[in-house]
Amino acid sequence: MNRGRPAVTGTLCKTVRQYSKGPISTENMEKLQEIAEAYSRVKNYVYDRYGGIGSLSKIYPGYTVQNEMTENGLRAELEIPSVYFYLAVFEALGDIKSRWTQTKSKILKLVGQNKNFTQEEKHYLRFLLRTNNAFEAVLNQKPMILPEEIQKKYEELAVQVEVEKQHRYLCRQVRKYHAGRSHTGRTSGFSITERAYRYGDHGIYISTKQSRKRIFVPLTDNNQYKSQLHIKLCPERAGIEILVPLKISVRRYEDYRNEVGIAWGVFTMWTTQEGHVYGGELGRYQTEYANWIREQTISYNRNRKNNAGRKKYYAKKRRLIEQMHSYINQEINRFFQMEKPKTVYAIKLPGLQMGGVNRKINHGITLWQRGYIRERLAQKCRERSVELTEVLGTDISNECCNCGTTGVKKDGMFTCEACGYRAEEKINTARNTLRRGKEGKTVNQRYTEKR
Repeated sequence: MNRGRPAVTGTLCKTVRQYSKGPISTENMEKLQEIAEAYSRVKNYVYDRYGGIGSLSKIYPGYTVQNEMTENGLRAELEIPSVYFYLAVFEALGDIKSRWTQTKSKILKLVGQNKNFTQEEKHYLRFLLRTNNAFEAVLNQKPMILPEEIQKKYEELAVQVEVEKQHRYLCRQVRKYHAGRSHTGRTSGFSITERAYRYGDHGIYISTKQSRKRIFVPLTDNNQYKSQLHIKLCPERAGIEILVPLKISVRRYEDYRNEVGIAWGVFTMWTTQEGHVYGGELGRYQTEYANWIREQTISYNRNRKNNAGRKKYYAKKRRLIEQMHSYINQEINRFFQMEKPKTVYAIKLPGLQMGGVNRKINHGITLWQRGYIRERLAQKCRERSVELTEVLGTDISNECCNCGTTGVKKDGMFTCEACGYRAEEKINTARNTLRRGKEGKTVNQRYTEKR
């Protein structure tokens, strides 16, 4: 492999966004909202009818659900085109399958941890959880009728355990851990396939509920995609946002060899153990955004009765957020170019805590973009085959990275009275983060592929 040239190691899914240009007319927005409402009703119908244990035999692989939905007359009642109708059906069906998969995974974990089960009992329960027909038969108290080879395997396992006891255990766990049926109250968007849209004329044409009628929405870019899209409606600013899933290459860089510890900051994005600062201007962006939001909220509350609308408010809010996010992504890219990390260690951040006496500071903290920063760092680590590992953060900023004793923080500096070590507070925290990561004091590994 040539030095500096990345090797492709696989693919991952990335979501890109497109935005409408200029306001969408009230008439066209209403047409899009009609689709979103019908789309939501179809999904809720599928959740209600096929989300319980009685429909387990129908959801795999799902053709029975499709046929029943075709015959029940709901599409004609809602007057929704088939391209939207069946997409909503299979999206809801996918949600139902996902919830059952989560439930099974939870129970499988509990079975493995249960010290009261024999190996034969664990093997039997795992068989039931991994065989859809057997799982459905147990929950619905039906005879166990399986394909010949699987039936033979079932009978071999069943003679080694107390079958009824194991079945009762499985039913109890499903009742305990399988949440109620899904429901969506949102009518803010819908998915769309290539049959229902066409790019052209610096925008996108979207099919409506009216036969052979499409509405045109100009876009801020000229990119064109051929995949399933999700249309997110933003009626408060008379616009839409298009979410496009793309497969991108995962690359591995030969010269990415370093282990880097980072310390998060509110006004500085993060600092490394070497004292390198990334996102040093983040505080300025966040303060500007927080002050503007606060001023606008006060102004709006004072003039609520005479307020003509909030289109300008949402437009400027979006611009400020986009500027901030653009800066964050630039700094993360610079981090990778400069540090060339093989592994990044970061503190597991706790939930936001309020209660300070300064309301302006409290308000600014609530608008901290830490969730977005963490999400973008994780995504860019995946794209570069870099491990991102979260370490235990308890008392990490008060601990001396040189000798391990508790020190004193004052005016942004850390001082250890035991050994005399003195450094910037963030540098000391970053070095502790790196040390804890190397020692294995980790919470979880967000990207698990090993180099």
